[in-house]
Amino acid sequence: MTIAITGATGQLGRLAVEGLKTRVEPARLRALARTPAKAADLGIPVHEADYDRPETLAAALSGVDTLLLISSSEVGRRAEQHRHAIEAARSAGVRHVVYTSLLHADTSALSLAGEHRDTERMLKDSGLNWTILRNGWYTENYMGAVAGALAGGALVGSAGQGRIASAARADYAEAAAVVLTSAGHEGQTYELAGDTAYTLDELAAEISRQTGRTIPYRNLPQAGYAAILADHGLPPDLARAIAGWDVDASQGALFDDGRRLSALIGRPTTPLSVSVAAALQA
Repeated sequence: MTIAITGATGQLGRLAVEGLKTRVEPARLRALARTPAKAADLGIPVHEADYDRPETLAAALSGVDTLLLISSSEVGRRAEQHRHAIEAARSAGVRHVVYTSLLHADTSALSLAGEHRDTERMLKDSGLNWTILRNGWYTENYMGAVAGALAGGALVGSAGQGRIASAARADYAEAAAVVLTSAGHEGQTYELAGDTAYTLDELAAEISRQTGRTIPYRNLPQAGYAAILADHGLPPDLARAIAGWDVDASQGALFDDGRRLSALIGRPTTPLSVSVAAALQA
């Protein structure tokens, strides 16, 4: 059985590959990458695969039994790119596709959810066996704000008192590796999130505890937060999107208490304190 991983050189992809290497022989794995040279250090076979060049996908998937379809990073183009991958998988005789979707994708208010819903629908209509991993927020998404909070003396955002059930990227990668190498997951949709949800007030308190400084959380209107992000160099469209995701978080979009992720990986998800400590050491 050969397992292929799309986006193998990305942050989640690299972690998934490392997790899989502890479970199966590296020769049974196949990294799919737009630029194969970037995957040379993964220690597994590499094939060129470009979402926008379907002929490369067909060749890369030849002889593959199971595909980890890590969602594309190109927001706005994901559905089309995923369609190319799913069609190539079906043509190549892939038996099972595991897709990394979004927490509560079927009902989520997040602007990211639509393309994930479309991809889930395509998978279910494809005739392939499928498993959907609805990944919650990565804790790393907020750890990027730690340095700025220390520099500015406050953590800022628009999430209000919304509870965020994030988990470390490594936790989600481990879940993918478990699903890819164990039985009983076909036809399942898993809502994956961290064990312990927190507010941005609580994140600020943890930063304060670990640094010995008083770092408050300042909740801002969406436009105000977007303006600060843009002032710090983010493209205006991305700044508005991030601020909007925070507003969605204030309304519960990033919360889940099912603990399905820790059940899959057989251990508690990475505590917020551990992620903050890592961010402070970076």
